Amino acid sequence: MNARIVHKFGGSCLREPDDIEKIAEVIRGDNQAILVVSALWGTTDRLYRAARDPGYASRLVQDLSKQHLRFAPGLDSSKNAHLFSMVLHNLKEALSMLAQDPQDRSALNNLLASGERLSALVVAHRLQEYGYDAYPLGAEDIGITLDGNYQANHVDLQASSTKLNRDTLHGTPVITGWFGEGQNKDIAILSRGGSDHSATAIAHLIEAERVILWKDVPGIFRINPRWGIRSNTMPYLTYQEAIELSLMDTPVLHPSTIEPLIEPEIQLEVRHLYHANVDQKTVIGPATLQKQLKAVGCLPNVISLGFSHHHVDSHQRQLVKILGELAQNEVHWWGLESRLGDSRLIVSQHDIHRAASIFDRFDIKANHHHHLGLLSLIGCKESDMSAIDALFKSTEYELTWLNNTNSAARVAIDGEDLSQALHILHEFILERSRSIVQKN
Repeated sequence: MNARIVHKFGGSCLREPDDIEKIAEVIRGDNQAILVVSALWGTTDRLYRAARDPGYASRLVQDLSKQHLRFAPGLDSSKNAHLFSMVLHNLKEALSMLAQDPQDRSALNNLLASGERLSALVVAHRLQEYGYDAYPLGAEDIGITLDGNYQANHVDLQASSTKLNRDTLHGTPVITGWFGEGQNKDIAILSRGGSDHSATAIAHLIEAERVILWKDVPGIFRINPRWGIRSNTMPYLTYQEAIELSLMDTPVLHPSTIEPLIEPEIQLEVRHLYHANVDQKTVIGPATLQKQLKAVGCLPNVISLGFSHHHVDSHQRQLVKILGELAQNEVHWWGLESRLGDSRLIVSQHDIHRAASIFDRFDIKANHHHHLGLLSLIGCKESDMSAIDALFKSTEYELTWLNNTNSAARVAIDGEDLSQALHILHEFILERSRSIVQKN
């Protein structure tokens, strides 16, 4: 049997009808293509709005029908016409139920899932016209189970593996992303962006050779473009490097996207739909022998909470209590510096009030210090840290190194202009890369 490749197409690759022609082109080959799709561009936002605005909801069903038939003319008279009608009927019914009870979570999820269902029908219909044995599949219909009720964080791989019949995945299946069956047997949805996680979870379950996330960017950039710095994409990241970067600053990936791929060592590629023939992509896979400074993740405006106790043992007990409460209240801490009787925790500006209330609960007085940002230097070695210290010594910036792992080093930075600091680091990374190329 040929290898299976999972292709994930998000809304950014489903903006116009011509996009599906490009999809038909990029999936062609000797391997079996398994597609996972999001809703057409903008559809999920429209469904959310309809759930809140009855006036908008009254015309939504007809508008969505017209939009999807513009992408797939003839769908309403095809062999899947009854499925198209059924999704629209269920969409209308969900809107009616929400009008009666706006808190009906089951109705809301069924409403939202209709976006992916319609998209799968559209893509499958168009691929049939290009000669593919394509057909739509609902994720919950093939046994994809999530780890929660109504809202979930992950696909339950163990439960899904038990239910999934891999032999039914013949030809070119087009599977709905983002949702599945919850623990209570009702529809559950993942967090926004969860379709990528759906794709990698399915790859894990069917033992795919690799996953390709088709995007409107040619890979993962060394520095997020939002900082106004033009940087290249990286050819390779390890799983842990990709997770670290996604935690800090990369909208292209979510940490949960990577997790299902690690144990089976399935390769992930991030590629541009319209630059498919260009050798520019980011590959994510197992660790390599050579560690190299590659990228900078950035979390602006973080706060350190410093606290101390003159008895070391008492301080350690305080720290354990604080960390336990932060975890229980889902307050993420980004860095911890701890010495005898003295500790400092880094939290985001978003979480500072909840974190401070936990300190108050234990009657621990914490000193607050606002940092310009927290930087994660991907692939940073000890020698890089020393060189960066020397580089910033003559500037206005002050660096506080927090931790260093195999994937990255985190450092808090103080100063005035975060974008300028990132520009300095970008030039340093380029210089390091050029020197490595010259040596090789």
